[in-house]
Amino acid sequence: MADLRLEYDDVEGVFAIMPTPATDDASDPGAEYTLDEAEARAGARKLAEDGVDAVMINGTFGEAATLTEREWKEFTRIVVETIEEVDPSVHAIAGPTTLNTRSTIDRMQYARGVGADGVLLGRPMWLELSEEATVEFYRHVAEAVPELGIVVYHNPPAFKNRITPAMWRELAEIDQVVAAKYGAVDVMWRDAVRQVGDRVQLMPIERKWYLAHELAPDLARAAWSGSAACGPLPALRLKAAIEAGDAERARELNRRINATNEKFYPQVGPEATYPEAMNVRHDDLYGLYTIALQKARIGGAGYIDPGPPRPPYHVAPDDLVEMAAESGREWRDLAEELRSE
Repeated sequence: MADLRLEYDDVEGVFAIMPTPATDDASDPGAEYTLDEAEARAGARKLAEDGVDAVMINGTFGEAATLTEREWKEFTRIVVETIEEVDPSVHAIAGPTTLNTRSTIDRMQYARGVGADGVLLGRPMWLELSEEATVEFYRHVAEAVPELGIVVYHNPPAFKNRITPAMWRELAEIDQVVAAKYGAVDVMWRDAVRQVGDRVQLMPIERKWYLAHELAPDLARAAWSGSAACGPLPALRLKAAIEAGDAERARELNRRINATNEKFYPQVGPEATYPEAMNVRHDDLYGLYTIALQKARIGGAGYIDPGPPRPPYHVAPDDLVEMAAESGREWRDLAEELRSE
């Protein structure tokens, strides 16, 4: 078991996000137990052995919303224990998000009991939380389980509200809040960084890491990477270039990483029928099918076998699923190119 909780100074490098591997019948609502335990161990082992700095679990494509309590507990235990066995220096970050404060605290206590040193934590989202309730939620769970560092899961569409720079200033006053899985690197990110300073790492996605590092080099020392579940090498090479101060290499890697994402996020042209047929904007498509598309991409790469998505988020158009799988294959090809260079 880790001796110390995740601290601000621990938040460096690549924070990989791992799927919850599923059995072949996982899309069947009648399935009783859908965790592929062998693949869960294998995936956690690969990530730890290949050099990521942390493994985070049970975010969106980790299917926190669809697991039974038994599945969540077993997956958490397996991942944390496997990482401890392979490399105790890799941080094990559990994902205890629920619809209420008390259940979240129960899960955090379980995660700490099996050896996690931090949590990737979203807030309850049945109703949108007010600014005051959002800050109070994180304060309550931190006080209840002070042994765990908290990575705030900042996903405005999922959690129905956006954490403003002023709210980040309040969250930074909670000792256990040491990082965030942040979204876009934009003006609000820059303003939020100014509010938290060297108390909270607002981690960008790996494909925005170079931009974040250019804007705030001393305060962008880590990135989260769902793509690491397709194989972490491209993200790790980007980390090495950034840490070495090799701007030219970092820019080139950033360009190549972004190229693999072009098929992943549906880009609907003027002749496409999706917006009209589905009555949604083209930029909403990814949000509708995030879990299915993410798992298809990871499956296409072949580094971890995620298995099928669990209901009710297992439904997605076949062409978008194939686009996501092709994006995963392109990430795999990039990793192989980098390995041979």
